[in-house]
Amino acid sequence: MLVNVLLSGQSLQAMLPFVLSWLIAITIGLTVHEFAHAYAADQVGDPTPRAAGRVSLNPIDHYDTIGTTMILLFGFGWGKPVPVNPLNFSKPRRDNFIVSVAGIATNILVALLAALPIRFGVAGEYVLPLAVIAFLNLLLAFFNLLPLGPLDGAHIVESILPPQQSRKFSRWSQEWGGRALMLVIAADWILGIPILRFFIMTPVSLLGTLFAGPTWPF
Repeated sequence: MLVNVLLSGQSLQAMLPFVLSWLIAITIGLTVHEFAHAYAADQVGDPTPRAAGRVSLNPIDHYDTIGTTMILLFGFGWGKPVPVNPLNFSKPRRDNFIVSVAGIATNILVALLAALPIRFGVAGEYVLPLAVIAFLNLLLAFFNLLPLGPLDGAHIVESILPPQQSRKFSRWSQEWGGRALMLVIAADWILGIPILRFFIMTPVSLLGTLFAGPTWPF
């Protein structure tokens, strides 16, 4: 996203409010997303995230060099993955689903809370940062819903498929999911094939408008 802003030709003074809003949004979005994964795993009986110091609202604990930088520059990416040991789950399929969906659900909730002041016309001079926070959290939610690579969507699919199909999908995801994700990103950014924009920006726009109302700027 910052790449688009920097290439827009606007002055630094004009860009600064958006840049600061984007940095705040990334900090909030990634932190609550990864915290939600860690907290959910801890609650269903896996002590691994707590032992790794990830049941935390400290943004530094969730920073991922590649994924977080991608969000900063391009608008999609991920935080530092939370270590989870499924062997500690009492009901593996249920608990894997709960842990996987926790981050996505939390991002959508944060987006709703940020958007409501805009909908009801009480955001005042904070319209821009609130809108960016809502937008970034929706981006994170729907990007992570993609059933590819290490993303939450792949784990959700594994949790809801019948056991035999789940094992087959898990093997495919571990071997090819990450490559498929990189291919989709490359197709969008290098070749201009709007796969990501269709599957992510469409629901982001629809839900953002639902949350914030017709003045939703994205």
